[in-house]
Amino acid sequence: QVQLVESGGGLVQAGGSLRLSCAASGRFFSEHCMGWFRQAPGKEREFVAAINWSGTDTVYANSVKGRFTISRDNDKNTVYLQMNGLKPEDTAVYYCAGRQVRVVVRDGYDYWGQGTQVTVSS
Repeated sequence: QVQLVESGGGLVQAGGSLRLSCAASGRFFSEHCMGWFRQAPGKEREFVAAINWSGTDTVYANSVKGRFTISRDNDKNTVYLQMNGLKPEDTAVYYCAGRQVRVVVRDGYDYWGQGTQVTVSS
């Protein structure tokens, strides 16, 4: 089983940047597809980005494509989400998630972190 802890959230002005980190403990991190999701107040949780086990394949939601970049360091058991050009509509709690498959997937995740708040002011 994998335990996930997010960090790096905060308050930023529109147009600014943040880098989220997700530290994983437990075995077989490198065998997991890792993803980022977000949930804004009053809305359902939505997919943001995912990366396959080796870091060679990624997928993004259309709303963040070209602004966000997901990456991973398997030696550090960490996955990152670099967020540039932030907009007020990016305000949400961001969650890291993992699924023990080698391909990149948008759903069916088994492990979730507690989330980190990202607030973008206009």
